[in-house]
Amino acid sequence: MKTKKVTAVLATALTLALTASACGGSDDDGDGNKKNGKSNAVADAALESIVNESSEKGGTVKYEHSDVPDSLDPGNTYYGWVQNFSRLYGRTLTTFKPAAGAEGLEVVPDLAESLGEPSADAKTWTYKLRKGVKFEDGTEVTSKDVKYAIQRSNFAPEALSNGPTYFKAYLVGGDKYKGPYKDKSPEGIKSIETPDDHTIVFKLNKPFADFDYLATFSQTAPVPQAKDKGASYVQNIVSSGPYKFESYNEGRSAVLVRNEQWDQKTDPVRKALPDRIEVKFKVNPTTVDQHLLNDQITVDAAGTGVQSKTQPKVLKASEKNQTDNPYAGATSYLAMSVKVAPFDNIECRKAVQYAVDKASVQQALGGDTKGDVATTLLPPSVNGYTKFDTYPSEGNKGDEAKAKEHLKACGQPNGFTTNLSARSDRPDEIAMATAIKASLERVGIKAEIKQFPSGKYFANFAGNPSYVHEHKLGLMMMAWGADWPTGFGFLDQIVNGSAIKPSGGNNLMELDDPKVNQALADGIGMTDAEERTKKWGEVDKLVMDTASAVPLIYRKNLLYRPDSATNVTVTQAYLGMYDYLLLSTSKK
Repeated sequence: MKTKKVTAVLATALTLALTASACGGSDDDGDGNKKNGKSNAVADAALESIVNESSEKGGTVKYEHSDVPDSLDPGNTYYGWVQNFSRLYGRTLTTFKPAAGAEGLEVVPDLAESLGEPSADAKTWTYKLRKGVKFEDGTEVTSKDVKYAIQRSNFAPEALSNGPTYFKAYLVGGDKYKGPYKDKSPEGIKSIETPDDHTIVFKLNKPFADFDYLATFSQTAPVPQAKDKGASYVQNIVSSGPYKFESYNEGRSAVLVRNEQWDQKTDPVRKALPDRIEVKFKVNPTTVDQHLLNDQITVDAAGTGVQSKTQPKVLKASEKNQTDNPYAGATSYLAMSVKVAPFDNIECRKAVQYAVDKASVQQALGGDTKGDVATTLLPPSVNGYTKFDTYPSEGNKGDEAKAKEHLKACGQPNGFTTNLSARSDRPDEIAMATAIKASLERVGIKAEIKQFPSGKYFANFAGNPSYVHEHKLGLMMMAWGADWPTGFGFLDQIVNGSAIKPSGGNNLMELDDPKVNQALADGIGMTDAEERTKKWGEVDKLVMDTASAVPLIYRKNLLYRPDSATNVTVTQAYLGMYDYLLLSTSKK
């Protein structure tokens, strides 16, 4: 299948990225296991191996997060850490293999018996579901439960606004179907067929060669229609995985315990070693770091690494061996809304492109440990990356002369005022925004920083066009990683006009450029993997020609693994964080 070819290309790219970023291996035994209760692994060991590998069951894995999730409902989330985490209680048609290094990019069957069977034109995809998979109430999971999950997650923005829009854009009739809460017909959308309880068929309006990657998304985790309560379903999620919710206190905590109906025989992906999983929300980010260093928690749920204030502590000789510094497969960038004046004028956008001192932004973030200066939206570790720089400057410090030249061309020779949004619970993002503000002031552009909580950043603020227009959020801080590690999986939801949503959107620029839209459609319809890969670099260049986004940093995560964490490995499939399906603990 073409998908296997893509995976091979990705694996090669990842191997190169891991080799470039690794600064050490493991010690003499080479396996990263513990000796006398202490890890013998060195820095970056989890990039290519499983550190503190263990098969022992039991214990409680503890997570903390500085804010709240957009939602723990698998059908209403877009945060990468929730995609990673939700696999503990929601099984999807396919998933990424929980394994070390490049092997972790392999797409494997999960709820399905095998990868999808495509038609010759990649417009019809068929999956056979495993038999004997049960919800936590003992009822068997059927193809109708998967269909319903996709209908609610893609076609009911009035209740579930946070997820991506791929199914709506690519299913036949997706532009007309009103979703299960408004359309009460038992058949639902006709382009998802369920001829029997264990077969599901997707009929697409155009070829989609990456469909096995799309099938990894949490939106394909089954939902029994009788148990769905729309937006409040998050209070009583019905598990199809090895863990179920014992409790969920919105904005405060969640506790997962074993799901007695889960059967290892139906699940070749998960080992489900911990007995219990606890998550606390709204913990100060530097406190999260301190709890990691004190071995009070297993992992920072966000998976983006320690704060810049903590960085010197974990890079000390006594702690560095317990760090991993992977590329995140993500890019931090500055989005400019093309619907907010004066950024509706491309010359004003170009002025910002040249005004931003990216070197100062990198230093504000924490230096090269936290990432490399970016010139493209696609990061180097994502399949399709092409190296280029549309708006170069000496030392990446900006070009004031060119910025002023474009300010004059856009009718704002003395500069202008605007607002710049950033997430209040992310100190590093605030620091980056502050550096950008200083850069812009040098050429007369005055930006006032507006801070919003990350849990509602997309639903209520930066991803809500009405709010953006009314409050003149011309500039918005953004960090984005691939939905799956190909150029399409990275770019589509942030630059395609079809991804613009009334709330919860990620195309913050509101870019709806015909050339970009067509190039994306052409690329995903190419069944030749090499041609498809080449196309994504072309799309990236087209986006940069619109000057609507300023690439800032190809992100790296400075992760810390406490002594008690076992089965620790970095997954590039989920933005360079630790793989939460594998993670366990030696504390019993």
